[in-house]
Amino acid sequence: MTDDKSTIGVFFGSKSPEHDVSIITATQVIQALRAMDFSVVPVYVSSEGSFYLGPDTDDPESETLATVPYFRDNRQENLTQLSEYQLLTQELDSGLTFQAETMLTTTTVDIDIAFPCFHGPHGEDGALHGLFDLADIPVVGCGQAASTVAMDKALTKLLYQQFDIPTTEFIYFTSSEWDTFAEKIQEDLKYFSFPLFVKPARAGSSIGISRVEDEDNLPEAIEEAFNYDDKVVVEEGVDDVADLTVALAGNENPEVSKVQESRFESDLFSYDEKYIADGGAQIGGADKQVIIPADIEKGERKAVRQTAVEVFTNFELSGIARVDFLLDRETRQIYANEINTMPGTLYKHLWEESGTSFSQLLRTLIRSAKQTHQQKTELSYVFDSPVLDHANTSKFGDSVVENSQENDETKQPPEDN
Repeated sequence: MTDDKSTIGVFFGSKSPEHDVSIITATQVIQALRAMDFSVVPVYVSSEGSFYLGPDTDDPESETLATVPYFRDNRQENLTQLSEYQLLTQELDSGLTFQAETMLTTTTVDIDIAFPCFHGPHGEDGALHGLFDLADIPVVGCGQAASTVAMDKALTKLLYQQFDIPTTEFIYFTSSEWDTFAEKIQEDLKYFSFPLFVKPARAGSSIGISRVEDEDNLPEAIEEAFNYDDKVVVEEGVDDVADLTVALAGNENPEVSKVQESRFESDLFSYDEKYIADGGAQIGGADKQVIIPADIEKGERKAVRQTAVEVFTNFELSGIARVDFLLDRETRQIYANEINTMPGTLYKHLWEESGTSFSQLLRTLIRSAKQTHQQKTELSYVFDSPVLDHANTSKFGDSVVENSQENDETKQPPEDN
């Protein structure tokens, strides 16, 4: 039982290629929190950006927006039976309030704690975190800046270099740079060792990623990645690789999971292998593909966990995160790969294998969110300044107007020849 009367809004969906993965994570979180007697409101953001709110109930007969079958079976028909909610932006300074109006009734829902379960852009990238901060409510997981940086594979690898954390060689470029300098970029890539991995900089779940074995197939892979982002990362691959993952939870001194090794049969750890085949390795299925603890040396597992904490600290992550690594089985070199600030299903299976139940994990995340929010409330956001008293002086006002007028008078249209 819990004596916390706060209403937790579990946010999920949104405009993202990983929309459906978000639904899986959110429904697991909603059901687990309700089983712990928390007051929970599902807040579903459709692919079009509309808000739909489910009831605050644990009644099994009322599972609106709270189960995978609700979305899998007749999703659009189910949604048409719900009212769209509007966010009351004029009340953001006093919390997060949604309202739905019908011919006969007006329903208002207040959210006290935000639990974002977004994956991919328009959510996991920090897009909605600013809204939660303006509403001045605790937010589960990483903050806005950390979420934005970690979502960007290019920025992540640049910071790895800044912090002297080994990562594979890479370059990145935008779609406009590719249009203008494609030949130069391909020339630079000749100095890289194949295979190469081509990735949208700000997408996840292996969407838009290609493994490239030779120069001839590079342009096609790059164009594919540009379907999902206007910035692309191309990085060197590791031939004989162990794909490793560590999950972390907490704030300054995070709990650290065991090291997971993911094995895959295709050229890369694909979307299908992560979420579909044999139950999905990333959501705790596909037992043959997931080895916990990883089948590597004990000292290597220790090094991976230590580096994960270093990444968590240097990137100012909080709440929960997953850090992925690549181990070259031949050289035994460990490379930091990607950071995920909202792991699919919160990596429930890895935490359970590490001795932390899902309910314990959720309590840690809520406690961390409240702690971070409390620290923010102790900061001052007001600064008394006399600057407005001087705004009409010549330094700030009249001289600017006079100079503008002088410039207008001196500018003459060119004479016709």
